Amino acid sequence: MHATQYLSKKTLDRPPGVVVLYGEETHLKQQCLARLTEAVLGAGPDAAVGLVKFAGKETELKTVKAELQTVGMFVSSRLVVVEDADDFVTKYRELLEAYCLKPASRSVLVIECKSWKTNTRLAKKIVEMGLELDCGELAAGPLQKWITDFAAAAHGKQISRDSASLLVELAGTGLGQLSQELAKLASFVGDRPQIKPDDVRQLVGGWRAEETWTMTNAVRDGNSELALTCLSKLLHAGEAAPKILGGLIYVFKKFAIATEQSRRKTPLRDALREAGVFPRDIEISERYLKRLGRARADQLFSRLADADRDLKGGSRVPDRLQLERLLLWLSGQLG
Repeated sequence: MHATQYLSKKTLDRPPGVVVLYGEETHLKQQCLARLTEAVLGAGPDAAVGLVKFAGKETELKTVKAELQTVGMFVSSRLVVVEDADDFVTKYRELLEAYCLKPASRSVLVIECKSWKTNTRLAKKIVEMGLELDCGELAAGPLQKWITDFAAAAHGKQISRDSASLLVELAGTGLGQLSQELAKLASFVGDRPQIKPDDVRQLVGGWRAEETWTMTNAVRDGNSELALTCLSKLLHAGEAAPKILGGLIYVFKKFAIATEQSRRKTPLRDALREAGVFPRDIEISERYLKRLGRARADQLFSRLADADRDLKGGSRVPDRLQLERLLLWLSGQLG
């Protein structure tokens, strides 16, 4: 089960005797542990008394088991967490399999690790009697849903698909970082119910995002001199070439999608709208594609893919020259 599914449950059922949290998303692990703590130990101020954590690289299984089996007058249950437990699991795999057959009746063992092999006997036993929570990175669709749900649940704000997509482009896919940015955005928009793309661009992106937008607009408008000037500023400020390319792909991929849809008899304006172009930019985007011409517009997908591959090591041409050529090609001034 992915951790987001577990966290979306409205009721707090007591977890089984063994829980595994695995993956790279620290934010999800922290949220799951908080939920598990509340489910096992309650939400009162004394709950922390029953929470015990061990460092996996320095802990022996017998110590963990002794803690799991210890209950006292003031603590009727324990939640025992083995952190960074990859080596711990490797060392005690067979003994952990045996523990799963007869876990402590009043305590819960939480194993936190980065990687988890789901085809092992231990994993299969935990599937049968315990709980596995995948705290790995979310794919594009689920990530956008998480952003939408989190904005609504935590801050009472609506966030559009375009705003969520732009947020990921500027802040990355880490849920911890995204949750911080959403909190700032919610405060920034105040009483307004919706977080708009301009809010994201202004607050999250800073001047580099504004410069990237100026650059992409200049390309679209055929002002290659301004576009190259913006590129030079971004590179001089230390902006990474792949991130600059990411901004270009974010914008021009929409034009590529609209071009493909228009081949299927969809009116170009409707195709641009369906591709996610902002309403205020529909007219000028339509003029751009008409100026670019069908033959070149049909190559947008492949040209962006080639640029991405080349910047990731597929070409020995300097990054700056690659980006300059791409800007001129996208503006229609380079064959």
